[in-house]
Amino acid sequence: MIKIYIDADACPVRNETLRVAERHRLETYIVSNGGMRHHENPQVHTVVVADGPDEADRWIADRIEPGDICVTGDIPLAARVIENGGTAIRHNGDTFTEANIGQQLATRDLMADLRASNPFMTGGGGKPFSKKDRSNFLNRLENMVQAARRR
Repeated sequence: MIKIYIDADACPVRNETLRVAERHRLETYIVSNGGMRHHENPQVHTVVVADGPDEADRWIADRIEPGDICVTGDIPLAARVIENGGTAIRHNGDTFTEANIGQQLATRDLMADLRASNPFMTGGGGKPFSKKDRSNFLNRLENMVQAARRR
C-alpha cells in the first residue's frame, strides 16, 4: 500500500497533502522535530524525531519503500527516497527523478560553496510561494498517487 511521508518542518503544503491522502485513504506520516499537533484521522501519524540536523530526513529515508511518496524540498532526502524506490515532490509541484537528481545535488553543492566563499552575498532565498505553486503541487501529487495505484 502506498504511504505518504511529509518532511513537515516548514512545509507549506501539509494541509493539501493531507486532503489528497484522505481522499485516497492513504497512510500518511508527518515527520518533524516538534511542534506538530496530533491529527484526528487514524491514518495520519505524527512523528516527532530527536532534535538535530537531518533527523526527520533520516527517519523518512529509513522507512520509505518503492511506490511511496515523499513531500520535501530537501534535495539530499529526495536523492535517498529515489535510491530506495520512492518518489519525491517539492512543495511547488516539481518532481525529483533519477534523471534530474544528480544535477540538483550538484547545483545545491555549488550554491553552498558560493555562499561560503562570499559571506556578504545579498538577496537570494528564491521566489515566494504562490497560489500557482500550490495548485501545481496538488495536481502533481494527485497524478503521482494515481500512477502509484496503477502500478
